[in-house]
Amino acid sequence: MSTLKVNNITDTSGGSSNLEVPGAAKAWVNFVGTGTVSIRDNLNVSSITDNGTGDYTVNWNNDFANNDYSAVASAGGTSGIPMVKIARSDEDFAVGSIRMETLNAANNSKFDNGLVCVAAFGD
Repeated sequence: MSTLKVNNITDTSGGSSNLEVPGAAKAWVNFVGTGTVSIRDNLNVSSITDNGTGDYTVNWNNDFANNDYSAVASAGGTSGIPMVKIARSDEDFAVGSIRMETLNAANNSKFDNGLVCVAAFGD
């Protein structure tokens, strides 16, 4: 078996290194959702917008082809029972971003989580 080791991959024109691999996430992020929101690590995420308590927008660096992509998320915290609501409505799935909420499952109230993760799959 051969091993392929590379530092950079570009498309055939020598441009974008944002090549899609079927079945792989086009974007993902692990971020701190408390205090000053900050990204721990990511792929294809330009920033996180803090819209208020437990309400975030993940902004993609490279847009999706349409808003029909799939997204999954998780959250962890030291209090409450964390639950994530991705896209409160169809309008929250945009080609350039996705809006989401983190909630306490015990009482359905929004709260900030210390650990929030999102992954998105699509074209």
